[in-house]
Amino acid sequence: MNGYEFNLGQAVLTALPSGALWWPSERCLTVSDLHLGRSERYARRAGALLPPYEVEETLTRLDADIAATEARVVVCLGDTFDDLQAADLGEAQALWLARLMAGRRWVWIEGNHDPGPVGLGGEHRAELSFGPLIFRHIAVAGASGEVSGHYHPKARIAGQARRCFLADPRRLIMPAYGTYTGGIYCDDPALSELMQPGAVAILTGQTARPMPMPRRKETA
Repeated sequence: MNGYEFNLGQAVLTALPSGALWWPSERCLTVSDLHLGRSERYARRAGALLPPYEVEETLTRLDADIAATEARVVVCLGDTFDDLQAADLGEAQALWLARLMAGRRWVWIEGNHDPGPVGLGGEHRAELSFGPLIFRHIAVAGASGEVSGHYHPKARIAGQARRCFLADPRRLIMPAYGTYTGGIYCDDPALSELMQPGAVAILTGQTARPMPMPRRKETA
């Protein structure tokens, strides 16, 4: 799967090139910030037109990750939909998601954009304690064994923006999984203050690749 294996506390995890997180011992796949329906929300609220294919593209990648890992548990770390109206999927998309959910434990974590798609079944949690890890949407200062999303971290590589995981011995912040999602660079103080010295950025793409987390240079 061209992933990058690392430890978070007692858990051995794999950052996948797609931006999903794989926990092999628990057969658990985690994704964050799908923001399904963003093109529809933009058109509805601002009149801006984006190609309306991001739901299909995001679900295609999620389908592929579930098939490749044979996940028994799927955790969606919040902001699955861009807002509550966007959660009203078309029939084909709703059936697609129902097929992915069938036969496995599926947990929706509450995000700041949505309370979780309450009409789609599965478990709905503000946060989830699972073994040595805790899954929540937004990182909490001082937490340990924490997996979160929300910030959509990215790094500049050769002048291009690449989505990335941020990992240190205490926490992991996941990249946005959705197609139409922006983000903040990982040298932003909001992220630098959360991550310990020595944190790594794990780049997504064809292969998940680690690098030292970029930080802003202090000026005299």
